[in-house]
Amino acid sequence: MNYGKVFVPIAGLLLLAGAYRAYGWSGVAFAGGAIVMFLLMHFNRTMQVLKRAADRPVGSVASAVMLNAKLKPKVNLLHVIAMTRALGEQRTPKDTQPEVFRWTDNGGSWVDATFVNGKLTEWTLVRPQATDEEPAQTADAPSADAVKPGAADALRPPV
Repeated sequence: MNYGKVFVPIAGLLLLAGAYRAYGWSGVAFAGGAIVMFLLMHFNRTMQVLKRAADRPVGSVASAVMLNAKLKPKVNLLHVIAMTRALGEQRTPKDTQPEVFRWTDNGGSWVDATFVNGKLTEWTLVRPQATDEEPAQTADAPSADAVKPGAADALRPPV
């Protein structure tokens, strides 16, 4: 059972009751205002995340490998949407548990994330296989991003 759905409203009621007992109706007004402020802040954050996600295609991410590195267990779906700035492509039927969402990058890699009751439980990264047409880079071949020898010396101040 998800105790958070029961605990949060009971905590709010206890806060209101404690405020009434300590300060009367002015305490209830103050505690009620604090509760409403908390709810408005949460609503505002949710709307900002969804507004940013609305500008991107569903299921797209800049780098699936970076998303895989940033994911942690037990984060909620809203947090993952905020990281990717895109809604995930739903891979399971709607309103069934567990929910599986996919985020794909331009290179063909994707991350499948499994959520149970809105919390991330597991994820897998799938990278496409290199084809024969694309030559694999060997260890002795320099990469395009390699720094030339002596380049760091040019940046050092004279002694």
